[in-house]
Amino acid sequence: MEQDSPHNHYRSYSSGNHLRGIVLYIMSKAILNSCQYQNYRRIELIVVHCSATRCNSPTPLEAIIAWHQARGFATIGYHYYITRDGNVHAGRPLHQEGAHAAGYNRYSIGVCYEGGLLPDGTLADTRTPEQKDSLQKLLQRLKEDYPEARIVGHRDLPGVHKECPCYEVKEV
Repeated sequence: MEQDSPHNHYRSYSSGNHLRGIVLYIMSKAILNSCQYQNYRRIELIVVHCSATRCNSPTPLEAIIAWHQARGFATIGYHYYITRDGNVHAGRPLHQEGAHAAGYNRYSIGVCYEGGLLPDGTLADTRTPEQKDSLQKLLQRLKEDYPEARIVGHRDLPGVHKECPCYEVKEV
C-alpha cells in the first residue's frame, strides 16, 4: 500500500481497538479540513460513487482495497471512501491519478460512499445521515480547493451505463 500521504498513517493500526477508532476519527476530521495535495494535478471533475454493496453488510476500507488489488490496481482506486458511520478514509493520494472512472481518471478525484444497495440487492440511495453530512463537507472542501471542478455522479459521465452513485448528485 502507498504510504506517502500523511492521511494514510491510520492504516498501520490493523486491529479494531480503541486507538484505531481515535486515529480514524482524527484522520477523518483532518481530511475534511485540509487537502494536502491540492493543485498537484489539474482537476476538472469530482466524481461521486457508491461501493455497490448492501447497506446491511459492512464493507470496510480494507475490503475495497482488496477488491481493487484483485482487479490489478496498486491499491484502492478512489481518493476518499466514506463508511456508514460517516468516517472519511483517505484512499489514493490526491496527487496520484485514480482508478474509478475509466476515461476520466486523469483529471478527476474519486469519492465513494459505502452502500448503494438495499439488503435485497436493489439499487438505492442508502447513505446514512452521517455519510450525507461527511460527503457534503468533503465535497465543499474539495470545491474550495478545486473551484473549477464540476461535481458529478459516476452515472452522469458520458459512456457510463450504471446507476452509481444511486442518487442525483448536485453541485455544492
